[in-house]
Amino acid sequence: MIGGQPIFVLREGTKRESGRDAMQENIDAAKAIATSIRSTLGPRGMDKMLVDSLGDIVITNDGVTILKEMDVEHPAAKMMVEVSKTQDSYVGDGTTTAVVIAGALLDQAQTLINQNVHATVITEGYKMAAAEASKVLDQISKKVKLNDKELLVKMAKTSLNSKSASVEEDLLGNISYEAIKNIAEERDGKYYVDFDNLMIVKKQGGEIGETQLIDGIILDKEKVHSNMPKIVKDAKIALLDAALEIKKPEFDTNLQISDPKMIQKFLTQEEDLLREMVEKVKSTGANVVITQKGIDDMAQHYLAKEGIYAVRRVKKSDVDKLAKATSATIISSLEEITASDLGFASTVEERKVGDDYMTFITGSKNPKAISILIKAGTEHVADEMERSITDSLHVVAAAVEDGAYIAGGGSAAEEIAFKLRSYASKVGGRQQLAIEKFADALEDIPRALAENAGLDPIDMLIQIRSAHAQGKTNFGLNVFTGSVEDMEKTGVIEPIRVGKQAIEAATEAAVMILRIDDVIATKSSKGGSPGGMPGGMGGMPPGGYE
Repeated sequence: MIGGQPIFVLREGTKRESGRDAMQENIDAAKAIATSIRSTLGPRGMDKMLVDSLGDIVITNDGVTILKEMDVEHPAAKMMVEVSKTQDSYVGDGTTTAVVIAGALLDQAQTLINQNVHATVITEGYKMAAAEASKVLDQISKKVKLNDKELLVKMAKTSLNSKSASVEEDLLGNISYEAIKNIAEERDGKYYVDFDNLMIVKKQGGEIGETQLIDGIILDKEKVHSNMPKIVKDAKIALLDAALEIKKPEFDTNLQISDPKMIQKFLTQEEDLLREMVEKVKSTGANVVITQKGIDDMAQHYLAKEGIYAVRRVKKSDVDKLAKATSATIISSLEEITASDLGFASTVEERKVGDDYMTFITGSKNPKAISILIKAGTEHVADEMERSITDSLHVVAAAVEDGAYIAGGGSAAEEIAFKLRSYASKVGGRQQLAIEKFADALEDIPRALAENAGLDPIDMLIQIRSAHAQGKTNFGLNVFTGSVEDMEKTGVIEPIRVGKQAIEAATEAAVMILRIDDVIATKSSKGGSPGGMPGGMGGMPPGGYE
């Protein structure tokens, strides 16, 4: 200490920002991320085109996909990306909502910081508000069961409505419900959904309306030999993690042949070994072979002669799903295979889908093995359809597991904001200011929905506030009609988990960023700007974060 001032001994080139400057930099970076995806929120939201360094294109309005594809460098901005990833892994939907709320919380906090309210007071108020918000959501939620098809389909359609998949929302909503109904398992009075039982396969060529739910497993592979049967009934399936080919030596080998007859003898011995492998498989009674490894051309010939359907180089994840579906044991050595290791399915069939052939394994012992075959005109549309259906599946699953739902269209956010203002007056103190700002931040959801729909956000917000002041809990913004309506009657509903997790994740991120008052960035060992951040400490490249 010199003159009461601390001395920091830091490596040359290290940059340090502290106090309000550091806080301001972090808030601005986090808000930039929220602003970048704000326009994608809701059914009227816009799409983003993301182009990587190789020129590959992704067109989507899925919040987490956009943020994953963006090359974010600022550390505070990365925390906002983590918010969307957490929301995606825990709920599967509401990623944009979570990031927009986090950005709004930081924006409102900035106002209080400029009024000299300490960050600790703000974070305490935010935590109190988040806990109260969770209670409000519990109060306004309603029960839903697995057999409530109409409600669960509405939730799936609400999720699909904000995506380009909305053109076939009725079909895809019903597929989402039927898929979850099939794979949901009841334990101790609660339902659990294991997505390992569900396979999603996408194929370009065809129309979105041709998307279908398949009772079984789909392999994006064709049979290895044209003489193999096209369809096998009462299939006995051998699942292999072994190759049906001669293993090559791991070291260099020289083979000296002094007699031309030895060449034929050598080739004959190789054929005999491959024939023995096929005989070993046949002896178990298997009429279908699926392996993760390769199958030699000669082995393919022998398998075809025996009338055995074979598929090679299947992904491990697909083989694992098949093992669950058919009750088969995955075999790593052909010497160990027995009849008891085989799996069973009523039909194994090769079908043409678009320009490609695929293997359909249906009628398995495990009825919880389900596949969704997505069809779309182009690769980019197929990718977006997969993202959309995945979100709607997770929405239905979350509703089934939690057994509760709330109204959407910004109605839940407004109801929480309305209740929080009343709660703030009871709390008193400086935390009251933070709780009121938390309420203002939540209103950014209906405001963003209105802006993205081309409506006047102030008019819409006034109408929604008025409705909630009259006790109309479920009233939110119908972006299609431009009016404030009962969202439950309109069919705009979502699982309670979406709202709860969005508020919780957004609050945690905002609190963490607000508690940072010192940023020390060490110079990169490779040279360049400190900490790999553009333009020095917390700087922003031209045009924002990319």
